[in-house]
Amino acid sequence: MTVRTLDGTVFTQMVRLGAHHLTNNAKKIDALNVFPVPDGDTGTNMNLSMTSGANEVKKLDSSNISEVAQAFSKGLLMGARGNSGVILSQIFRGFARGMDKKAELTTEDLAQAFDMGVSTAYKAVMKPVEGTILTVVKDAAKAAVEASKNEKDVIALMETVLREAKASLKRTPDLLPVLKEVGVVDSGGQGLVTIYEGFLAALKGEELPEGVTSDVEMEEMVNAEHHKIAQDFMDTSEIEFGYCTEFMVKFDDVKIKANPYNEEEFRNELSEIGDSLLVVSDEDVVKVHVHAEYPGNAMTLGQRYGSLINMKIENMREQHTAIVGEKEAVPKEKVPYAIVTVAMGKGLKSLLESLGASVVIEGGQTMNPSTQDITNAIIEANAENVLILPNNKNIIMAAEQAAELAEVNAAVVPSKTIPQGISAVLAFHPDSEINENKEAMHEACGQVKTGQVTYAVRDTQIDGITIENGHFMGIADGKIKATHKDKSETVKLLLEGMITEDDEILTILQGEDVSDEEVEELVKYIEETYEEVEVEVHNGNQPIYSYIFSVE
Repeated sequence: MTVRTLDGTVFTQMVRLGAHHLTNNAKKIDALNVFPVPDGDTGTNMNLSMTSGANEVKKLDSSNISEVAQAFSKGLLMGARGNSGVILSQIFRGFARGMDKKAELTTEDLAQAFDMGVSTAYKAVMKPVEGTILTVVKDAAKAAVEASKNEKDVIALMETVLREAKASLKRTPDLLPVLKEVGVVDSGGQGLVTIYEGFLAALKGEELPEGVTSDVEMEEMVNAEHHKIAQDFMDTSEIEFGYCTEFMVKFDDVKIKANPYNEEEFRNELSEIGDSLLVVSDEDVVKVHVHAEYPGNAMTLGQRYGSLINMKIENMREQHTAIVGEKEAVPKEKVPYAIVTVAMGKGLKSLLESLGASVVIEGGQTMNPSTQDITNAIIEANAENVLILPNNKNIIMAAEQAAELAEVNAAVVPSKTIPQGISAVLAFHPDSEINENKEAMHEACGQVKTGQVTYAVRDTQIDGITIENGHFMGIADGKIKATHKDKSETVKLLLEGMITEDDEILTILQGEDVSDEEVEELVKYIEETYEEVEVEVHNGNQPIYSYIFSVE
């Protein structure tokens, strides 16, 4: 059988069978990964990404291959997870661009589409690594371009693509030493080969066996011990950027007008605060994957262009420690007490640790840690008694669930703000019983007033206050009390409503967007306006909130 052109109807079948074949082999592909990062579930991430693309295609009834490819690309972008998923979305984003406005493809068109996928994927990756999915897609596309000069049969061309992809996959250990040392091929490359196998089977009208990846005998190349040993090539302390961070920014017209979006400039900014960076965008959204030490910094950069959606952050050090943890010969003896708390910002973390917090989970208003995150922190604290300070009302329930699941004596002090959490830590007494501490710390939370200054992300009206998008807001104990286009004016209005003649101490937690000069001017204003109030300043380095105030 010879197929001289490829239309949208057949390509839809290719996408669906490619996704189905990947689903059947996702766990085997997971087992191939050797790197100690959350992206390790390569098969799972690629599968979820591919499935999202396939679901978009299912909604479309079109024989126009350009329309089908565009739907596939959009679905992949929105569903992309992990490095492998984002790269996969970029391969087929370029693929779709390569067939723009074409109702059907010849072999030359198809080869050019594959080649466009290569250039788009490489452009999206800040530091491309050979011996990965990038190499496999590049080698396969190069073979397609060369073959298309004489080959007019789409099936024969796809056979060439798959054959070279498999050959390239087998060569990945020669390009990436860690693969050779462990004895596996690249997991992302294997995922791409699996998709291509589905593509070819659909073209031929064949069915693929359930749960079997042909040609590459993964059962012989990987086992549980390989996966375990692979993690030992890196010590946890060697992980420079500890958090796998993924989020999307839904573009906002007002913000884009104020801060014009440039993908390359945004990518360069993010490259300064992390690695393993991927930035991809279309006319509606930008998707970011980065390994960062302070995820909030990356998100703050993104918020200049719109609202954050689909956020996911994972602690890679904890994941790596969990994988190799069984190797520790002697368990550490538990300490009597530990305090687990939540904060966002390097300065806040340091401050809480200096006051006695044992483990500070990175999280806050826009990034609520899960029950599992808190459970992991309880384990990390390694204590007989653990007190948990959520410091946010949206985290209290997860904290309570974690306390119930804990195998040690754990209790939650329902702190709703950072100032409450700080007061609670200061009220802790190591010689008291856990319930006595819980009561005393909870009481301390009620003795402090919290103020916060941030910006509005949309126009709204609440409690009789009209708020404009982009203006600053002053929030006192969870209620919006002031708003103004000028940050310093907002601060003054907020403090005017918070500070009374009975108050003695005002603590300022400086956000990452506030300069030292601004803080100096604010302190001078407070000392002149509220002469009886003592002022303390700490650089919290927190995102989103320019200032957090504690009034006592």
